[in-house]
Amino acid sequence: MSKMKELLECRADVLKALSDPVRLKIVVFLKGGERCVCEVIPMLGRSQSTTSKNLDILYRAGILDRRVDGKRTLYKIRNPKVFDLLREVDAVALDQLSSFSKTARILKESLKGE
Repeated sequence: MSKMKELLECRADVLKALSDPVRLKIVVFLKGGERCVCEVIPMLGRSQSTTSKNLDILYRAGILDRRVDGKRTLYKIRNPKVFDLLREVDAVALDQLSSFSKTARILKESLKGE
């Protein structure tokens, strides 16, 4: 596989892992530090199996680290740069919303003129 193809697949894996609102909620929750799965489950309000599946997707994408402490599995953010990425996504979303807002104002004004 070419280096470019590997890079593109790596990017896609990270972005796919972050493309789910439940997984984004997990990432934001873990911004506060390492947490046990037993803390993530009630925060999400999802089943243990669904929570574990989503944690594993984030782990396999390189977004989370995990360690076992006795019977507890603990997760944390592997690289805090993920929050820089989310801030950039927020900026793009804000630009998009601003554009929609401007379009809505123009449409409202044009309807007044009819």
